[in-house]
Amino acid sequence: MSTSIPQDFDVLIVGSGLAGLSAALHLAPTHRVAVLTKRAINDGASAWAQGGIAAVLADGDSFEAHINDTLVAGAGLCDLAATRFVVENAPDAIAWLRELGVPFSLEGDHLHLTREGGHGARRIAHVTDATGAAVQRTLIDVVRQTPGITLFENHTLVDLITTRKLGLSGLGSPQRCLGLYALDEATDEVLTFRAPQTILATGGAGKVYLYTTNPDTATGDGIAAAWRAGCRVSNLEFIQFHPTCLYHPHAKSYLISEAVRGEGGRLLLPDGTRFMFEHDERAELAPRDVVARAIDFEMKKRGLDCVLLDISHQSPAFLHEHFPNILAKCAELGIDITTQPIPVVPAAHYTCGGVLTDLAGRTDLPGLFAVGETACTGLHGANRLASNSLLECMVFARAAAQAIGAMPAAPLHDVPAWDDSRVTDADECVVISHNWDELRRFMWDYVGIVRTNKRLERAAHRITLLQAEIQEFYAHFHVTRDLLELRNLVQVAELIVRSAQLRRESRGLHFSRDYPELAAPAAATILVPPVA
Repeated sequence: MSTSIPQDFDVLIVGSGLAGLSAALHLAPTHRVAVLTKRAINDGASAWAQGGIAAVLADGDSFEAHINDTLVAGAGLCDLAATRFVVENAPDAIAWLRELGVPFSLEGDHLHLTREGGHGARRIAHVTDATGAAVQRTLIDVVRQTPGITLFENHTLVDLITTRKLGLSGLGSPQRCLGLYALDEATDEVLTFRAPQTILATGGAGKVYLYTTNPDTATGDGIAAAWRAGCRVSNLEFIQFHPTCLYHPHAKSYLISEAVRGEGGRLLLPDGTRFMFEHDERAELAPRDVVARAIDFEMKKRGLDCVLLDISHQSPAFLHEHFPNILAKCAELGIDITTQPIPVVPAAHYTCGGVLTDLAGRTDLPGLFAVGETACTGLHGANRLASNSLLECMVFARAAAQAIGAMPAAPLHDVPAWDDSRVTDADECVVISHNWDELRRFMWDYVGIVRTNKRLERAAHRITLLQAEIQEFYAHFHVTRDLLELRNLVQVAELIVRSAQLRRESRGLHFSRDYPELAAPAAATILVPPVA
């Protein structure tokens, strides 16, 4: 039984990416904020984003054009109100980052805007080819200097604390989130955090797949915790596979930015033949789902390990200016992109679905918000448009902060400390590592870019077996970060498979050989937890 005193705040934020830190900065002037992150503050996915942030900033562009490009990429499933809300708030989001000191690439006195696949205009504000890293560095510096924000690094979310879990629902206490339990890795103790409001900003679930562009932290923690707390999830079958992950044995999860194709990069077969025109008239500038399926088709048809992405027709000076990090990374591996093509393969990249929220980030559970990749706001539909993700983080972080700021102060509830008096230390952890590996491999094989009913049934069967093993382990042994992440991953895997089985059509990122046509009308896939 933990004997530590509860940590009390006005707002708890789980996750230190762009969504979490943005929310913290908006709330800090008026609220006591705790930011919990399971590794270091800079270890999330936001810092890995290369391309940039989409916003209507150029003459000749318009909100309607950005909205239309988003709707087209989303294959009929984008929520129009959410899309308009994000697009119309984009210029203010860029202005806020500039005020904080983000060093965007300039062309003269103006922002340099690049173009990416699916966009009909140049509207991507960027910091060369490492936008996410530059934005995160700036926000981290500001957060560390901001009174009112307390940072808890190496604190892993164990579970949310709710009135239902405490047995208070139906006894005069309304259902709501009261705080959370988190594992402090420095002391190996589960701590209690209390607050009237909690924001989940834990990112996506890319690590459920064997090959991913995501960091190791992307284990679906917020999605799984919200589901266990009674929140609905939506559209989790739509996992975006980025078309161009660097294919090299020493290049773990390294992304080749969408902007390389936006600036004229050509996809080639090993013999130098371009192939994208055979799949879509937009060729390399088609949306990501089209390009990823085309590459997957060509690789399977021809037995290829990878395809090639060639940008060598651009001058070395151009490549040094626009893609210095990609150029340097490839050079480390013996690839000179000024003269050679880059070997690439698709990899799991972005979780388009998530915890269902409204336009202020509210979930079904009072006191609980979700922002960023953890949430499903309706913006991305069946396929996320390039460079709309960092934008969504900022817009909804501010909206959630404003919603929390408008609420009257709420009292803290008495909650019990974490009870681990009846568990023991695990005598071996091979079960965790084996199950982790098995899960990621069969999700890649059976729930990847192209799906079938039989593949989904096989995945569902294996998930059921894994869940039983993991739950037994969770019930009898002290929690560890690896166990918590595996528990969350297998829960999200189940939700992905169930969502995919319910969608009897092919739309956006979900392509089924058994249902290759679009169905009408377009409808979101919404799963309701049994405790709701």
